[in-house]
Amino acid sequence: MKKTMFIALVLISAFATGFAQSKTPSTVMAAFKEKFPSATDVKWGKESAKEYEAAFKLNGGNYSASFDNAGVWLETESPLKFDQLPDKVQNAFDASHKGQTIKAISKIETSKGTMKYEIEVKQGSKTLELFYHEDGTKASE
Repeated sequence: MKKTMFIALVLISAFATGFAQSKTPSTVMAAFKEKFPSATDVKWGKESAKEYEAAFKLNGGNYSASFDNAGVWLETESPLKFDQLPDKVQNAFDASHKGQTIKAISKIETSKGTMKYEIEVKQGSKTLELFYHEDGTKASE
């Protein structure tokens, strides 16, 4: 019985992933392929009515990139380690959250030429997302 349930869940998951992939407009997928030609293990999701997000592997890391309905690139999140953050971001984080368990760190590059950094910390059973500009000041989501 457990084996049957497991197989059913795997099939449902595979179908749902395939369905999400097929609903991504071809213009969006083409724009992604042009910007990230060597990306592998690409999985698509819909962030909103006007935004699609691709999660993928690139150079051994897990990345994500967002595109609008027309295929215009919006932003890319790439993984970082704490010591790779700008010193001012490290100092700002340490000043207010030193000692908290860090779940993930990302550099977010936007199509507007801005850069911000996201640090996800564990707070009880929840995850808190903290955003910083390169100069260490708080940034909005």
